[in-house]
Amino acid sequence: MRIVHFGHSCVLLETDSARILVDPGTFSAGFENERELDAVLITHQHFDHIDSERLPALLAANPGAELITDPGTAETVDKLGLPARTAHSGDAFTIGGTEVITVGGRHAVIHADIPVVPNVGFVFGAGAFYHPGDSFHVPEQQIDVLGLPTGAPWLKASEAINFLRAVGPRLAVPIHEAVLANPAMHYGLFTNLAPEGTEVRVLPRGEYASL
Repeated sequence: MRIVHFGHSCVLLETDSARILVDPGTFSAGFENERELDAVLITHQHFDHIDSERLPALLAANPGAELITDPGTAETVDKLGLPARTAHSGDAFTIGGTEVITVGGRHAVIHADIPVVPNVGFVFGAGAFYHPGDSFHVPEQQIDVLGLPTGAPWLKASEAINFLRAVGPRLAVPIHEAVLANPAMHYGLFTNLAPEGTEVRVLPRGEYASL
């Protein structure tokens, strides 16, 4: 398995049988140049996870790619005129032979006065990689590689560390960092406070990394 981090929550997962892009949002760069995608997956409706301006062109350039979103993003893709499948928590499907399980269902709380929107996480390859979107949902599966949210209005460092410890992956790759002026401070905390047996690895932006 290889992964490319395009900044913030956008990652490209490349397995032996599929190329899957997750959360191409406004804070990410370079994903619009990808071709031969099998699917584009969206965890939730916030603009930093779905770029409504670049998404139509991306899908037009990848006619074989299926768009799969959480329930809350249905209105957005309808307005864009994009055909899409809605993934609900507990759904299981395959993309080019790669197994995907949808987990979670709710975005983490930002503030009591802000409504909680739907958010689904995606577990790939029976736990090979987990993208939680904006949530702290701990899946039932043992996770090998975790996309670890780093900074957001809905989280603080201690919560990210507790989530990391609860999931207990072999490897954690920090994502969702674009709102931070100096994410390296958080990376250091993750490394120092990770559970035994977990490596924290910061991925070079826009480059393939074998995991």
